[in-house]
Amino acid sequence: MAGRRQRIWITRAQPGADATAERVRALGHEAVIAPLLAVRSLPDVTIDLGGVVALAFTSANGVRAFADLSGERVLRVFAVGAATAQAARAAGFRSVLSADGDVEALAEGIAARRGELQGVVLHPGAAEPAGDLAGALEKHGVEARRVILYETAPVEVAAAAAEALGKSDAVLLHSPRAAQVLAQLLRAHPAPTLRALGLSKAVVRPLARIRMGGKTFPPFPIEGALLNLIDHRP
Repeated sequence: MAGRRQRIWITRAQPGADATAERVRALGHEAVIAPLLAVRSLPDVTIDLGGVVALAFTSANGVRAFADLSGERVLRVFAVGAATAQAARAAGFRSVLSADGDVEALAEGIAARRGELQGVVLHPGAAEPAGDLAGALEKHGVEARRVILYETAPVEVAAAAAEALGKSDAVLLHSPRAAQVLAQLLRAHPAPTLRALGLSKAVVRPLARIRMGGKTFPPFPIEGALLNLIDHRP
């Protein structure tokens, strides 16, 4: 049963922010959309699928960026978590496996199937990824390479807006990059009562030295589990 109505700050970039906001409102809470990152597609990108036997995605943004540039939907897809896997299926991929973890868990999951992967695993993603997936795969003996399709840039937040957002009950964080931007913002505009709810331990790590009303993450890196934290106080 839901507790009191809370004001929840949603920091993820669009279009994901709107989907999260709908789920927050369905739980009976107020959703405030104020992204800390903006996704910008890079121009003149060519995707080389020569020798590629599988795709590895570490974000839904990576899936969308790839789908906008390529009509390939037959290759096997490895996704870091449920939200990314859902985005891949929505884009038309049929063979999708989710690691339900972080970049290292994804690398380990792919490595466990390296006998089936006689070729290159391609990682389409951001200019500044959350982790070095290609490097981790190479360490596991899996041939891999990256293709950079987009970049995430911090969104400028005015002082007055930052002060108002800091008065929210909780802030939802879906990526370490967003948490890094939040940490910088809170150094200038402290919000000691604001609770940080991150998708995983890696997501909340950049906030380690920031004074807040709490920092927590769910046992599984899926948005449904993240949203369950809104009404749960340790």
